Amino acid sequence: MKTFPDIKQSFRELIATPSISALEAKLDMSNQGVVTLLSQWLDDLGFDCQIHPVPNTRGKHNLLAKIGQGHGGLLLAGHTDTVPFDEGRWSQDPFTLTEKDDRWYGLGSCDMKGFFALVLEAVRQMPTQDFIRPLYILASADEETTMNGAKAFAQSKAIAPEYALIGEPTGLKPVYMHKGHLAQGIRITGRSGHSSDPAKGLNAIEIMHQVIGQLLKLKQHLAEHYREEAFSVPYPTMNFGHIHGGDAANRICGCCDLHLDIRPLPGLPLEVLEQLLTQYLAELSQRYPGAISISQLYPGSQPFAGQADAQWSQLVAELSNQAPEVVNYATEAPYIQQLGCQTLVWGPGSIEQAHQPDEYLDTAYINKTVDLLKHLIYHACIKTP
Repeated sequence: MKTFPDIKQSFRELIATPSISALEAKLDMSNQGVVTLLSQWLDDLGFDCQIHPVPNTRGKHNLLAKIGQGHGGLLLAGHTDTVPFDEGRWSQDPFTLTEKDDRWYGLGSCDMKGFFALVLEAVRQMPTQDFIRPLYILASADEETTMNGAKAFAQSKAIAPEYALIGEPTGLKPVYMHKGHLAQGIRITGRSGHSSDPAKGLNAIEIMHQVIGQLLKLKQHLAEHYREEAFSVPYPTMNFGHIHGGDAANRICGCCDLHLDIRPLPGLPLEVLEQLLTQYLAELSQRYPGAISISQLYPGSQPFAGQADAQWSQLVAELSNQAPEVVNYATEAPYIQQLGCQTLVWGPGSIEQAHQPDEYLDTAYINKTVDLLKHLIYHACIKTP
């Protein structure tokens, strides 16, 4: 076997390879460098690697690697992209691995390039020739924005593992359920004019006032009809995050924009939520023809629900010594689950470090995560039924 990088070197090279995802084209980057690195290393370990372009992206790719034969097995999944970093707020170069105070700092160290380095080390220490079921590794694109990588992979139905782990930073707690995310923009297009004669215009702020009234009714409906007590906030939430309209006190407002965020529970698909939004504004849309438009601010993410008492959930919980739990943030889990596998979100580090300046992974997670991964791979790929 060729000389293989140790954990720190693979961390260092992954972090040094920028792969920022952003909706704005000027900030967006390809993930080709990260995918190429991982493919080279996995090939050295004996994996069969396939790289596929992801539709509806700016040159992004998914990597799927497989080792072992047979049916079922385990999928270890993660995303190759990071969020943009805050210029001037990092204490060190975000693209240089910096070790300090028992922490490894760097953009993606926790969320979540570091997970791939730990997976590589776990596999390197295992007798892959003994695998009687396959081990898959998926490195996906654009999780931080559109999740188009995971969506495209789920639609391809290329594999059918029995189990899946998505290595987001959960503190090694198995996460079996999370909310979804829908971000919509509502624009009211009125008619501007002089404020001295309101009848000659159509005030967009006044119409938006009525729209907000209907949205508050929808918010109440969601709270009353959808509940899941496992969540700390056990109902779908709606937040009005941005509003802007008008340009002068003596002009009738001709345009008003509202941005809102809704976090649906499992059992409330985004399509149904969008239909409810349209339904609650239907009467106003008829009263003011052509004045109300609803648009997607950016692609949403479906809610995810597994089972806390499923075999996989219980095994991961037992080995990790952590009870299965639910979280409020969104991941690729609902799309990976479409492959038909028992799916969990589970990985090293804290979500509190994600998307923050001076992102880091506590080094206490390194050996522990490698050991746990080896146990989980053994159970899914080697252990006889």
